[in-house]
Amino acid sequence: MLARDTGRGPGLRTALISGIVTCVEESRRKRARTFLQGLSTDELEYISEFLGACMLESAPAATLSRRQLAESITDFDRNCRACAGRSGRQHNMVVLLECLCRCQMTQLPCVPRQMRLR
Repeated sequence: MLARDTGRGPGLRTALISGIVTCVEESRRKRARTFLQGLSTDELEYISEFLGACMLESAPAATLSRRQLAESITDFDRNCRACAGRSGRQHNMVVLLECLCRCQMTQLPCVPRQMRLR
């Protein structure tokens, strides 16, 4: 199954996939890459934005449950200025949660409610 392309080019998709995969534990990277290759560029950008926000967060990493991950994603989406005009936000949130759980990327700093992205 080929992912939907939004016309921004295969180079961007490749870079996004490579960047996200580097955040995954080495033993899970092949599975992560396979999952990510089925996603659209918009979905990959959303995942990258979330992971980037987590990297910028100064809180210590904690192992989060699926429910806690979902709450962090909701907080991120609510406060993400770049996300405000996008369509399909709910869908992207579900895809992000599934990606984090499938790749076992559950050890992240929580993204606080007051965090504002520019």
